[in-house]
Amino acid sequence: MKLRTLALVLAFGMSSLAHAEGLKNIEIIAPAGPGGGYDQLARSTQQQLQDLKLAGDIQVVNRPGAGGTIGLAEFVSKQYPDTGLIVTGIGMVGSILTNKSPVTMEQTKPIARMTGEYLALVVPADSPFKNMDDLVKAFKADPGSVSLGGFAAGGVDHLLYGMIVKAIGGDLSKMNYVAIGAGGEMLGQVMGGHISVGAGGYAEFAGQISAGSVRALGISSPERLEGIDVPTMKEQGVDVELVNWRGLLGQASLTEEQTKQLDTTLGKLVQSPEWKSLLKKQGWVDLYQPSGEFAAYIKEQQATILTTFRELKLVE
Repeated sequence: MKLRTLALVLAFGMSSLAHAEGLKNIEIIAPAGPGGGYDQLARSTQQQLQDLKLAGDIQVVNRPGAGGTIGLAEFVSKQYPDTGLIVTGIGMVGSILTNKSPVTMEQTKPIARMTGEYLALVVPADSPFKNMDDLVKAFKADPGSVSLGGFAAGGVDHLLYGMIVKAIGGDLSKMNYVAIGAGGEMLGQVMGGHISVGAGGYAEFAGQISAGSVRALGISSPERLEGIDVPTMKEQGVDVELVNWRGLLGQASLTEEQTKQLDTTLGKLVQSPEWKSLLKKQGWVDLYQPSGEFAAYIKEQQATILTTFRELKLVE
């Protein structure tokens, strides 16, 4: 009896210790609609943390709008009983500038840069555009006739189109950019022929590209990606390279101990074979940085994007 009691005490103690070392309840805000890149990172993080038993209950909440700044505003003002996180990325940095958002990343605490994804341009299967050259010729002939769909004004897709137009010597003031929701909404607009071109992370379009529902004109990687039969923009004469990084922010009220705990937990996650397998499956680049490094990186990105947006005349 004594041995059995001792075993139960030890088992309970170890279980409590394991729970204490992990995170309890987490809510992750995906500041975009279902299916987009922010949503995919939020739900992948949720699933992997739970599967690896690195956290307790995790909920993902979608809060789309204004390039992520609506979700950011809610996140900054909300009180969480345990842990709150929000997905962020290069697009949010740009949207804060172009939307003149009263809420900024300075009101949060950077937790981790997680992944990067190269962007693809896609067109309907019956589009006359077969490659980047076709798109460039059409834009130069009549810029207004080429509708360029992307997620949010000032987002990473908008930045990509601006870089392309600048690279080909086009007139940025005549760029016909159409802000559309990410994921399923973007695909619906492309496949329905409502926009000439759609932009987004390759993983968002991979299934439809494979099925032949849409055609990829080019991808923004520096060189061709293994297992992806899409030519780069650079090899087609458009000197543009861009990675869409994404990460996680916490609330500014997080203590040093809580931040360290998140660093430890996410560090275990990104080192796991399961996470590495997911990256390969999704076509994501491993760009992990812990909180301190990510905070410095965000400051660099804010300065770089502000300069670029001024050159593209997206902000004053």
